[in-house]
Amino acid sequence: MAERRNIEIIKQDILARLEKVMDPELDMDIINLGLVYEIELDNDNNCNVQMTLTTMGCPLTGILSDLVEDALKPILEIQKVTVQFIWSPAWSIDRMSRYAKMALGVH
Repeated sequence: MAERRNIEIIKQDILARLEKVMDPELDMDIINLGLVYEIELDNDNNCNVQMTLTTMGCPLTGILSDLVEDALKPILEIQKVTVQFIWSPAWSIDRMSRYAKMALGVH
């Protein structure tokens, strides 16, 4: 019988996979852009990703939701992925990593 991976290792796997999800408009990953606010993995192995977009009313919610779900599907421990878009606090460039700011020329 396979041993269940440690929750911290699963969370690291989640983050690594979300770093490959690119915002279609900015061509930068959603982690370095600071779009992901919270990741929760409950006792039933359901993963809830709370995230935002760079602008409210952006038409990409469906696309990004699908990209996040597809990125996390290979993680065997996750039963279901839910992506919840939240607008408060509003996203700002302050949430971007140093890498993202340099890559996008933001000072």
